[in-house]
Amino acid sequence: MKRAIIMIVFLLTACTVPVTTPTAFPETTTVPPTAETSAPAAPTPIPPISPTPASEPLAALVNGETITLADYERQMVRYAASMTATGKDPNTPTGQKALAEARAWVLDRMIEQRLIVQAAHAQGIDVTDAEVDAAIQSLVADIGQETFDERLANEGLTLEEARAQLKDEMTASRMMEQVVAAVPEHTEQVHARHIVVGTEEEAHQILTQIKTGADFATLARAYSQDVFTRDRGGDLDYFPRGILTSPEVETAAFDLQPGQVSDVIKSELGYHIIQVVDRVSDMEISPENLRQLKDKAAREWIAGLWAAADVERFISATP
Repeated sequence: MKRAIIMIVFLLTACTVPVTTPTAFPETTTVPPTAETSAPAAPTPIPPISPTPASEPLAALVNGETITLADYERQMVRYAASMTATGKDPNTPTGQKALAEARAWVLDRMIEQRLIVQAAHAQGIDVTDAEVDAAIQSLVADIGQETFDERLANEGLTLEEARAQLKDEMTASRMMEQVVAAVPEHTEQVHARHIVVGTEEEAHQILTQIKTGADFATLARAYSQDVFTRDRGGDLDYFPRGILTSPEVETAAFDLQPGQVSDVIKSELGYHIIQVVDRVSDMEISPENLRQLKDKAAREWIAGLWAAADVERFISATP
């Protein structure tokens, strides 16, 4: 873990600006965790830091704390280096377009880290100098002192600057570990199936067949438009609250008892029919669902930081 954290100081590992690509009926995609999953509450707004006169150009102010233009430019250099490391030439038209698109994203990530570190300090979370030294010594033992010094020189960093950046990385990591630790590993879950079609009329026709004794799974294989669950007879497996894409579908599932079938439910994805196979009041969350809930809890918590922040940007999002 320490090695992974310190490497971030030397190389911004993201190579492309993240893009969310929607897929057809992703019923296992997370939505914000509900109270049932004990997602961390929105953070208390952090009191603004009294700004101090800047002696060098700034990229941003984050609750009164500076991000210098020099630090931002170093991050952009690292981003370009990460492109090269993955076989993408930043000097090509495509590479230049990717760099231009990354400018705002890189600054946002820097601001976000500053917000997390500020929240950590507000909650008394910190990393000691001894822990930072130990992490550096671990890296030096791995790559050698000469390589370590070369990296500092290539980044234009002094050892003290690298230590300060590493301390922030480690503090942010510790803060996020605390945030996701609030997500419980056991909770109420249901095992359900669903059928989703494009029109209300078709959904009612299928529901009529179910009520007259037709097999739900067979109908799901024949008619459901959810390509992820259709071949499994519409099986969504066990899931806690906060996992399904459509809150209407999830609410309906948790309102039913085993063996019961819902009415037709409208969502942004279409018209659904839900059948609950089983429900358990206290069940261990699967590793995949737990990962999704923790990821979403972290994003929701960070969104709370952004909402409460006073951020000023001093650079353009484009070259």
